[in-house]
Amino acid sequence: MTLEHRAFIYDGADDFVSVAVPFLTAGLEAGEAVVAVLRRAGHGPLREALGEHAEAIAFHASEDFYQHPVRTLKIYQELVQAERPRRVRALAEPVWDGWSARETLEWARYESLINVAFAGSGAKALCPYDRTALPPEIIRHARETHPLLASGAFTVRNPEYVKPADFGARCDRTRRFDRPRDAAYLPIDSADLRGLRAFVGDRAAAHGLARQAAQNLVTAANEAAANALRHGAPPAGLWLWTEGPDLVCEVGDHGSWPDATPLVGFDPPESALQRGFGLWTVRLLVDLMELRAGWDGTFVRMRQRR
Repeated sequence: MTLEHRAFIYDGADDFVSVAVPFLTAGLEAGEAVVAVLRRAGHGPLREALGEHAEAIAFHASEDFYQHPVRTLKIYQELVQAERPRRVRALAEPVWDGWSARETLEWARYESLINVAFAGSGAKALCPYDRTALPPEIIRHARETHPLLASGAFTVRNPEYVKPADFGARCDRTRRFDRPRDAAYLPIDSADLRGLRAFVGDRAAAHGLARQAAQNLVTAANEAAANALRHGAPPAGLWLWTEGPDLVCEVGDHGSWPDATPLVGFDPPESALQRGFGLWTVRLLVDLMELRAGWDGTFVRMRQRR
């Protein structure tokens, strides 16, 4: 069972309805589990266009569904598992406004990762992109992250599609990993990480993070440090600094990771024993996690917003 992941680049409300309605009703006729995730403002018009079919479709607001790329992946994963053996058909409209440049890039990577995370699910996804409202950069990302394009009543292969590993590698190349000279530093030289947890917790509180966000950052830093001790090479250390509303925490060691890929820690693991589970957990805990593995070591950078 292969995933069908389509980008639907549309022009206005009439164009949207003309493709979305047949896509959703075809799922109902096939006995699939059909969900519609779109902006709240679009629920009413789509329900009206669907008529009596609307009651058989699970509607969700994109504003609630798309708050964190890895958490959204997890929500979809749980949905697909819960509906088995039925296949899932989803109208899935991401939220593209309100993010920083780093976050926007992470959402584009999310769309690319869908192709890996649900490759064997048999799910069908139609991702709408409003050409009249979205910036050209987002439309370009849409074309690069979807193997298929919806064109009227037809679906065509997308010649601009970029494989997820290649797309992720390109995302990584655009990132800067500068660190301020005055970043607070703590060496990691013992398996006893109580001091590290206190170090991060105190600074998270001083930065004004909410209690749960602070605890999540402490747990994520502890996991990254444990990984550095277990799999890396000394010296290892932790740095903390503020960057606008973000508290940034970085854990690094001098071990090389030749088989690190742009997908590590993104693909949902099947169990806690699977490779990559630790980084998957870290990504879930913080607002944004970035990984750099190079000649000078491996660095896990975590951001939590005040």
